[in-house]
Amino acid sequence: MRFICFGAHPDDCEIGFGGTAALLANAGHAVKFVSATNGQSGHHILPPDRVASIRREEAAEAAGRLGIESTEVLDHPDGALLPTLEFRYEIIRGIRAWQADFVLTHRPWDYHADHRYTSQTVQDAAYLVQVPHVCPETPALRHNPVFLYLEDRFRLPVPFMPDVIVNIASSWDRKLAALDAHQSQFYEWLPWVDGEKAPETPAERRGWLERRYLLRSHQAGRESARAEAFQVCEYGRRPAPGELASIFPK
Repeated sequence: MRFICFGAHPDDCEIGFGGTAALLANAGHAVKFVSATNGQSGHHILPPDRVASIRREEAAEAAGRLGIESTEVLDHPDGALLPTLEFRYEIIRGIRAWQADFVLTHRPWDYHADHRYTSQTVQDAAYLVQVPHVCPETPALRHNPVFLYLEDRFRLPVPFMPDVIVNIASSWDRKLAALDAHQSQFYEWLPWVDGEKAPETPAERRGWLERRYLLRSHQAGRESARAEAFQVCEYGRRPAPGELASIFPK
C-alpha cells in the first residue's frame, strides 16, 4: 500500500503518524510525509529564512530515523497558508504522483489556521484526484484513496472518533528519535512558547521529551499512551469491513 500524510508544518506528520509510519515502512509499505508550509515562523530568535532551511534539514533527518521512503516540505510560508485553488491543485498532483492508497491529514477543527487550511485543502482534493480534466498534466487516479484524519483533542463541533488504533510500543523509540530530530522545535521554539526550558544534554533531552510528550499525548487518558489513532474521512473511499484492521499494524 502507498500512504501519504499531509501536515501543516515539518513536524506534524511525525507527531500524529510517526510511530505507525515506521511500522508500515518496516512492513514494506511506501510512506511519504509532506509539510504544507516551510515552517519559517517556528522560532523566537532565528530569522525566517534560516529557520526554513533548518526545518527542511530536520524533516529529512526525521524521515531517515523513521525509515520512511520520502519527505517533502512545500514552499508556502508558515502562518500564512490559505486554501487557494493553486494549493488544491498542488495537493491533487502530489496525491496522484504518489499513487496514494491512503491519505492522512489534520481534522478541519484546530487552533492553528495552517492546520485547518491544510485539512480543508486535502479534503477538497478528495474525489477530484480521480477527475481527469482537473490537473490533466498529472494522470488521474482510477480510484479515490481512503482519507484519514490524524487524532486531536478538540471537542467542538465534534470530537475525534477513532476508526483504527495502532499500538506503537515497538516503534515508540523511533518516533521519539524522529521528534528529537526536530531540535529547533522540541528543544527551542515549543519550550519557549510554553515558558519552559529544555535540558542541555542529549540524554536528558530524550527523557524530557518522552515525559513531556506522554503527558500531553492525545492518548494520555487511555490505558497506553503508546498508540496512534485515525478516523475515516467521509470524502474519500469508504474502506471495506476489516480492511483497516488488515492493513494497519495491530
